Amino acid sequence: MANRNDSRNNRRNKDDIEDQLVAVNRITKVVKGGRRMRFAALVVVGDKKGRVGFGTGKAQEVPEAIRKAVEDGKKKMINVPKVGTTIPHEVIGHYGSGNILLKPAEAGSGVAAGGAVRIVMDMAGISDVTSKSLGSNTPINVVRATIDGLKKLRTSEEVEKLRQPERA
Repeated sequence: MANRNDSRNNRRNKDDIEDQLVAVNRITKVVKGGRRMRFAALVVVGDKKGRVGFGTGKAQEVPEAIRKAVEDGKKKMINVPKVGTTIPHEVIGHYGSGNILLKPAEAGSGVAAGGAVRIVMDMAGISDVTSKSLGSNTPINVVRATIDGLKKLRTSEEVEKLRQPERA
């Protein structure tokens, strides 16, 4: 795994959306003439202001796989509700056998999360959160479970609006 502060893995585009590489897998297909190598890239994209997404890309060369993953991630961005620098409430995100528990934290406490969750939170602009990974720890499952948890977040105003009865 690359160092998260490595500038090669964190690029800024003209539309102010950054991307960060989470994982690159080498896939080998055995054919009659030998082995065929391909690469699969997992990238998280975000503007650090409440929008985040992830993408996967596959190609015969690593840079091409990363480019495809960034393109895919920009298409699947979501808005994340924030309260200051943290999330509004505790939530559990699920994907496959991967579960991620996300809890709001006091201002200044930082991101208490590992690997892929830290990258997603950084790209979403959330700087104070605590997380616990439960179940599967593969990067793709962790990223998808984290995004699922972020999709489930609601602000207090949204919850209040949902609880209000319709008036005729």
